[in-house]
Amino acid sequence: MSFSPLDSRLMGDLFTTEAMRAIYADGSLVSCMLEVEIALARAQARLGLVPDQLAPAVAAIRAEELDMTALARGTAKAGVPAIPFVKMVQSRLPVELEPFFHFGTTTQDILDTAFVLQARRALALVADDLRAIAGSLADLATRHRSTPCVGRTASQQAVPVTFGYKAAGWGVAAVEHLALLKELERRVLVVSLGGPVGTLGAFGDQGEELVSEFARELELGATAIAWHTQRGRIAELGSWLCILLGVLSKLATDVIALGATEVAEVAEPHEAGRGGSSAMPHKRNPISSILIMAAHSAATPHLAVLIGSMASLHERPVGAWHAEWHALPTLFGLCSGALREARGLSAGLQVFPHRMLRNLELTGGLLFSDAAAAVLSETLGRSRAHASVEELTADVLAGKASLRELLVHRYPTQADQLAEAFDLGRTTYASSLQTDQAVAYIRTLL
Repeated sequence: MSFSPLDSRLMGDLFTTEAMRAIYADGSLVSCMLEVEIALARAQARLGLVPDQLAPAVAAIRAEELDMTALARGTAKAGVPAIPFVKMVQSRLPVELEPFFHFGTTTQDILDTAFVLQARRALALVADDLRAIAGSLADLATRHRSTPCVGRTASQQAVPVTFGYKAAGWGVAAVEHLALLKELERRVLVVSLGGPVGTLGAFGDQGEELVSEFARELELGATAIAWHTQRGRIAELGSWLCILLGVLSKLATDVIALGATEVAEVAEPHEAGRGGSSAMPHKRNPISSILIMAAHSAATPHLAVLIGSMASLHERPVGAWHAEWHALPTLFGLCSGALREARGLSAGLQVFPHRMLRNLELTGGLLFSDAAAAVLSETLGRSRAHASVEELTADVLAGKASLRELLVHRYPTQADQLAEAFDLGRTTYASSLQTDQAVAYIRTLL
């Protein structure tokens, strides 16, 4: 068992994706650090701070050529991977260029900017998956805009809705969270460049211009001041990821409940051997939903780490920064696996309208009690109408007759109006309208 699902040979494929693991692999971090140093050298050369030959010399060094074992040993001694990395790259540069490499910066600048590059790539994967999920849910809602099903509150049958309305709710939550990403990226995808205490002291009056040039090289944003110990943007990123898992878990929770044997209104896409039991051959456990909910539960402590890391001491962090290295990659890893499962779930969910109709009939028409009371209130008044319908509920639950039969027997002159109240299509009409509106909204944001 490894320390994290990101690098577990046994469980890695269960909780994460290969693409996300590749972004947070050791080689990827080293490549990102090289990319940062190259961009810095180019920006500094344009301002006359380092020789023009430095950036090409650094660019000629390949990440795969660096000794990862030596870097690991050096990291264990130095406490950060950037220190042995800088020494290793310097040793490969011409003697005349070596003094200018990493000029005026600090290890946190290089690592934080490298982490931002990783986050940018990771967010692109996340956005692709979330966009596909929202689109699939919009399609699902459209297909079932008029498919009646039970609406449930406090786990009890309430009034009829349509399944399209439920799917549209999932889709709106997904697309609205996706819409927040643009502003999040503006806040998070920024360079870190400040030097030892964040003041850009080595660059004199060229510091601000250098930050802008550095950011332009990497196609990232710039900040007004160093953020070495201002970690709100990283906490925001972790929060967005955790809320994403919450959005997906809402979908998963509903699918599990709707797929229970006694309900059986939906089922996860099935493939041979998936969701089976070692003891019960008939089982088809909702594995995708289970994995999504597991990721949601596992994520919360990692967000707490990022929030805790905001209490960062003076101008350079002590321990808190290092703790982020555990939390953020794991959150991205958990999100990648949950998104993969949700993508398959939203595109391939099996829906059983006949079971939905059967469940609508379980309570003998009690789901229409609100509509029936509204009809009767026109002649009885609201309070008397509500009391009359409530009074008959016990007889319906006892199986004596349906609510409609009992009401028509008691109020025969209003039989026609009551027939409209118990009309399923009429009752779910508002759900269909809401579904259409929600789907149009989803399409607008995609």
